[in-house]
Amino acid sequence: MSEVEHVQPGHLLSEREATLRTRALESLLLEKGVLADGAVDAVAGIYENDVGPLIGARVIAHAWVDPAFKARLLADGGRAVKELGITGIEGDHLVVLENTRDVHNVVVCTLCSCYPWALLGLPPRWYKSYAYRSRVVIEPRTVLRELGLDVPESVEIRVWDSSSDMRYMVLPERPARTEALGEAELAELVTREAMIGIATVST
Repeated sequence: MSEVEHVQPGHLLSEREATLRTRALESLLLEKGVLADGAVDAVAGIYENDVGPLIGARVIAHAWVDPAFKARLLADGGRAVKELGITGIEGDHLVVLENTRDVHNVVVCTLCSCYPWALLGLPPRWYKSYAYRSRVVIEPRTVLRELGLDVPESVEIRVWDSSSDMRYMVLPERPARTEALGEAELAELVTREAMIGIATVST
């Protein structure tokens, strides 16, 4: 899916301005010796790909192996994640949505890019794009297919709109034939994309 498809000019302009200001600030900090070259990208990469997604993956894996925890997670996500030592304002407003054979959940924020950073790390660029935010609520099956996930017609797709008051995370289906895997091994299978709902978990 193109990130510029159906994007309003005003939205693009504000993003462009933000990008230019960020680059200018980074250049100034590099010039003054406050930052080392590549430091910002390195830190952003850690939060985008490692720290955040690993925390969310640990929650998912624990839910897969502990039915009582799973029930608490689905009933009150914010309270349940605190049991695992995950705290912060985002956890207080967390709702966890379970994918099943009959229902597939996908998360979006149509107004901006509200997102459970503490659990999933930095939001991917496509999640913040106007194209994703505007289209997934109207044609979710098509958008998911464009992103590489073909949801059968027999499966209901539910789109959940995050806000500053409510953040959503998807509890993906546990893959088949993973009974012998431990919790840590299961966590390694879980991706950020699966916890947003644009992918499934596979072995």
